[in-house]
Amino acid sequence: MKANLNLGSVFGIKIIVHWTFFFLILWIVFSELKRGGNSESIFFNIVLVLAVFGCVVLHELGHALAAKRFGIGTKKIVLLPIGGMASLERIPESPKQEFLVTLAGPLVNILIVVILYFIVPVDEFVRLNFTETFEILMSFTIQNFLFYLFLVNLGLVIFNFIPAFPMDGGRILRALLAIKLAPVKATQIASSIGQFIAILFLFTGMLYNPFLIIIALFVFLGAHGENQIIQHMALLKGHTVDEAMMINITTFKPEDSIDLVVNKIISGTETNFLVLEDHKIKGILYHKDIIDKSNENVLVKDVMKTKFETVKDTDSLHKIYHIIFVENKTFVPVLSKEKVVGVIDATNLNEYILLQARLVF
Repeated sequence: MKANLNLGSVFGIKIIVHWTFFFLILWIVFSELKRGGNSESIFFNIVLVLAVFGCVVLHELGHALAAKRFGIGTKKIVLLPIGGMASLERIPESPKQEFLVTLAGPLVNILIVVILYFIVPVDEFVRLNFTETFEILMSFTIQNFLFYLFLVNLGLVIFNFIPAFPMDGGRILRALLAIKLAPVKATQIASSIGQFIAILFLFTGMLYNPFLIIIALFVFLGAHGENQIIQHMALLKGHTVDEAMMINITTFKPEDSIDLVVNKIISGTETNFLVLEDHKIKGILYHKDIIDKSNENVLVKDVMKTKFETVKDTDSLHKIYHIIFVENKTFVPVLSKEKVVGVIDATNLNEYILLQARLVF
């Protein structure tokens, strides 16, 4: 969404704050005002949350830099109210790689914990009784700030090692299982365990902390989604784009009227179209753009998008799966020796996956 905030790049990786993150800031302000807080307490808590999410960025960079050692790029890190998410270009190929890439994140938090342990007098806090500790932590000092940061990072280490796939602990579990089992079976087991833990989070959240309900939904849906992706990738292994592409497609010229395209949508089942001139792709007509301009007297060239990605008919379907479902390029032209031979989209790829599943099972 356009409301997302781009913080720039680190090691070529974009750091993006998702728009929902700002609800967390508003919730902090609201909570502090509700319990009688002042501007000092609000500022302290907002800065603490920002510092925590700075640690989350370092955690995700740990994953990204470890992945880079194995030739796996990371396009972006997105910060959400419930944490961060590094978008790796692909899943590590071997269980060992996945184990090391996943472990790198929590190790960053462990390093932060060790550093803060020697900066903050943790032993002094531990020796105090509950009342004394509570009174000291009520003041907004740098020492208290760092102690809170120490506790949060320690909590992140413990939380991330919970074997709830697709969290770090679940990925580590999947990597260990994959040493002896097939990737699909290892993912199924890790996913089932993750969903079971998510249900425990859900009931705990309903009784004690509503925030756990959000985490439960994230874990449950994430485990289901990751399990589905691995199954799909297994079904597509060894298959190429020419097996799944559509070859009976309608094309238009840049000088055609948009009315011709609208009539084709009404009379057929196609919704996106290639724009060709002299057998070369000039652009793509997307359904939404066609509908938006359907009442205007414009030409195809005024509506088409000129930035697009193409694939070869000999490319692996693994590649097109990533382009369509990760990069969200829903309609992709297919070339053979620089000539258009077809297209492939999300609907067609899903149908091919369903057919392959029927053949296998």
